[in-house]
Amino acid sequence: MATARKVPMRQCVGCREMKEKTRLIRIIRTAEGEILTDATGKKNGRGAYLCPNPECLQKAAKSKSLERAFQMAVPRELYEKLQKELEQ
Repeated sequence: MATARKVPMRQCVGCREMKEKTRLIRIIRTAEGEILTDATGKKNGRGAYLCPNPECLQKAAKSKSLERAFQMAVPRELYEKLQKELEQ
């Protein structure tokens, strides 16, 4: 009898809720210090996860949780780019 695969859970940096990894957007900081979204979930780098809704992005921006996760300043442009992606 095959056992069901365990679904990896991750915490959203905005609402702080644990959700399935596949339902969250992965944002990474590369070794070069660049911050990008990772649609594949496979890129190398320090990852943080965010729910695909604008409220969580606003909460993350307000509480500076991405800055804490990446231990560096996150440019305003990144938040704006994420906002545009979430609206699509």
